[in-house]
Amino acid sequence: MGEISKEGYLFEVRTCRDKVRQAKSQVQLDLAKGIKTNSKRFYSHVNKKKTKKEEVGPLNTEDGVEIKDTLGMAQYLNKYFASVFNKTKEDIRENGSVTNGNEDMEVDITISEVEAKLEQLNGTKSGGPDNLHPRILKELAHEIASPLARIFNESVNSGVVLYDWRIANIVPIFKKGKKSDPGNYRPVSLTSVVCKVLEKVLKEKVVKDIEVNGKWDKIQHCFTKGRSCQTNLISFFEKVTDFLDKGNAVDLIYLDFSKAFNTVPHGEVLVKLDKMGINMKIERWIRNWLKGRLQRVLLKGELSGWREVTSGVPQGLVLGPILFNLFITDLCTKSGSVLIKFVDDTKLGDIANLEKDRDILQEDLDDLVNWSNSNRMKFNSENVRLCI
Repeated sequence: MGEISKEGYLFEVRTCRDKVRQAKSQVQLDLAKGIKTNSKRFYSHVNKKKTKKEEVGPLNTEDGVEIKDTLGMAQYLNKYFASVFNKTKEDIRENGSVTNGNEDMEVDITISEVEAKLEQLNGTKSGGPDNLHPRILKELAHEIASPLARIFNESVNSGVVLYDWRIANIVPIFKKGKKSDPGNYRPVSLTSVVCKVLEKVLKEKVVKDIEVNGKWDKIQHCFTKGRSCQTNLISFFEKVTDFLDKGNAVDLIYLDFSKAFNTVPHGEVLVKLDKMGINMKIERWIRNWLKGRLQRVLLKGELSGWREVTSGVPQGLVLGPILFNLFITDLCTKSGSVLIKFVDDTKLGDIANLEKDRDILQEDLDDLVNWSNSNRMKFNSENVRLCI
C-alpha cells in the first residue's frame, strides 16, 4: 500500500465529513417525513438533541456542610436514597404461602423467546454491576440464547435468584430545584442486563395471567397496553366536561405519592401479587428477587459503599412499573367519584353543587388517605392541588 500525501489525507477527511453530514441530514429528513406514522421516533430524536446533562452538586448536608468531592457526594446521595425506604416487615409473606393452587405449574422459557429479547436490546445503553454490556449480548444473541434459556428456567422454577441480579448501580438524575438538595435527584438503577432479559419474558407472562383472570386495573393509564398520557387526560376530562355541560359545579383534587417507587413496601406488594392469580413459580421468583437487594451510587466513575434496599420497585427495572401498578390496583373510592391514575399521579373529581356533594368528595379523599396509611405510603402534601 503506497504512502498518502497530506493533500490526499485532507481530501479524504473532507469527503468523509461531507458524507457524514449528508447521512445525518437524510436521517433528519426521514424523521420529519415520518412524523405522522412514527411520531415517537421523531420526538425521541428531538429530546436527545435538546437534553442537557445536569451536573450533580455540590450537596448540602442536613447540618449545612457542603460536599464537593465526587466520592463524598456519591456516599451522601446513597445515604439519602436509603433513608426514604420503608422498613421490612418480617411477618408479611416471609414464608411465601401459596393460595391459588398453581404451585406445581412449571415455567417454560423457550430459546426463541430469549433470542428475540436479546436481539431487541439497545446496544448503546449502559451495563450493570456485572459489566456485561448489552451490545455484546445483542451481537451474540443466537449463540447464548440456549444456555441463557436453561439458566432462566432453572432460576424461575427453583426460585433461586443470583446475587448479581439483585444488586444495582444507582445513577442520580437531577429533576428540578436546588442542586444542593439530595431530594431533587431521581435514583435510576443500572442492573444486570441478563436479568432484564429474564424480567421482560416474565413481564409478558404476568400480564397474560392478569388479563386472563380479569384483574387488570381499569382506571390506570400508564404502563398499560393501549393506554397513555393522552387517554388518561381524555378519559378524565370527558367526564368532567360532561358534568360542567349539564350546569354542575365540579371540584377536582390532584394528588401524587411522595417518593412513590422507592417506598413501596415489598411485603404488601407480595400480598397483592398473590391475589392476582399469576403463576406461583413466578411469584416466588419475584419474592426472592426483591429480597436482599443492594445498591450503590455511581458518580463520575466513583462508587459509594453498598446499602440494603428494604422497599421500593427501583426505577430502571423492567418489572418495577408493573409491580407498582399491581400495588395500587385497589386504590379506589366507595362512592364512585371520577378517579383516574397515571402511575402515582391520581385525579379525583365529582359534582359539588351542594354541601352533601362536597361531603361525599371529602369521604372519598379520606378513603384514599386511609389506603395510603394502611399501605405505608404517603401522599405528597406539597403537590396536592384543589381546582374548583
